[in-house]
Amino acid sequence: MGETLELVVGRVGKPHGIRGEVTVDVRTDEPERRFAPGAVLRAEPGRGVAAAPRSLTVESRRWHQQTLLVAFAEIPDRTAAEAARGLVLHAQVDPEERPADPEEFYDHQLIGLAVHDVDGTPLGTVASLVHGAQDLLVIDTTDGREALVPFVSALVPEVDLDAGRVVVADRPGLVAPLPDES
Repeated sequence: MGETLELVVGRVGKPHGIRGEVTVDVRTDEPERRFAPGAVLRAEPGRGVAAAPRSLTVESRRWHQQTLLVAFAEIPDRTAAEAARGLVLHAQVDPEERPADPEEFYDHQLIGLAVHDVDGTPLGTVASLVHGAQDLLVIDTTDGREALVPFVSALVPEVDLDAGRVVVADRPGLVAPLPDES
């Protein structure tokens, strides 16, 4: 059971004040959990970040308007905070862990699931996810194509992790090709 996975939970932004506190661009739905005091996050240098600590330990966190401010034990002052800007922060999670919200899923839980339409016809497999303004499921179809499906309940009415499947309310041209494309 020793296997763990990592999730990207944030990116270090600009310094706040002179005591080493930094803004964090949050990339998790659970910032209170991932940035709890004592949490140790793996720090990966982003583009343009030279030498950096391998891990950062959360000392404190607080919200300032809509911005998360975090103090890390390894960042004692503004100079260190400037040097840490751009670090990508990773948290370790147990592969069996599930998000607090039952309607939320981690990428690793979805990748590899079988995709079926509402009638049970196999459509393919979830290959990956694309995150942006609208999350997309990347599906490797049974006929060797790649299809992008917006990950919204109207188009993906069911995700059953225990059964290992995702149900897609397929529309002509969404996953199955349009009749004239076959």
